[in-house]
Amino acid sequence: MHSKKSGEMAISSDAKGKAVERAPPPPPPPVVVTTKATKIGNITTKATKIRTTKATKIRNIRGKKGLAIIDIVLRLGAGSAALAASYIAGNTEQILPFFTQFFQFHAQYNDLPTFTFFVAANAVAVGYIAISLPFSIVCIVRPHAIGPRLLLVFLDTVMVALVMSAAGASTAILYLAHNGNLNSNWLAICMQYTDFCQALSGALVASFVAAVFFMLLVVNSTFALKRK
Repeated sequence: MHSKKSGEMAISSDAKGKAVERAPPPPPPPVVVTTKATKIGNITTKATKIRTTKATKIRNIRGKKGLAIIDIVLRLGAGSAALAASYIAGNTEQILPFFTQFFQFHAQYNDLPTFTFFVAANAVAVGYIAISLPFSIVCIVRPHAIGPRLLLVFLDTVMVALVMSAAGASTAILYLAHNGNLNSNWLAICMQYTDFCQALSGALVASFVAAVFFMLLVVNSTFALKRK
């Protein structure tokens, strides 16, 4: 009996040992593996972002330089128109072929204070264009410079107000010279001084063209400041 029990115990212990040996091993701990493909993908993404950023900066610089070149062209146009207006009005005069012993019928721009202001305002605009051209060239060399651009926007706006006020006031006077006003006893002097009035009309057109150029300068500078 004792031998049978000991044999059964040996068999059971062997079976337990085999069962323990046949049990599956525990799973290994997770291991984080960084592959070469992941590193290459990250490097490619960074390189793409850098290239995109550089391309954007280059486009912005080229765009600002283009706007600065347009600024110079507009300034030359404004200066030419203002110079033409000031020169034509300042050299306009007419002497009628008939006169009396005491009177000579002579018309000149400084006979009317409004046209004196007109000539002076356009002359100031011409001087301002000459002074502002170096600042405009700085904006081409340094497209990201904000200080010169802000100064030009402010002064261009002042020139718009100055030239428009002079041209508007002179237009009203010239209208009365062409048509007269019976209520104020203003005679239509252009019926006699035809050459004088025609020359002043041309000067007014040139002055309004200069004002339009100055407006375009303000818009152009605003777009240049808006671009990052």
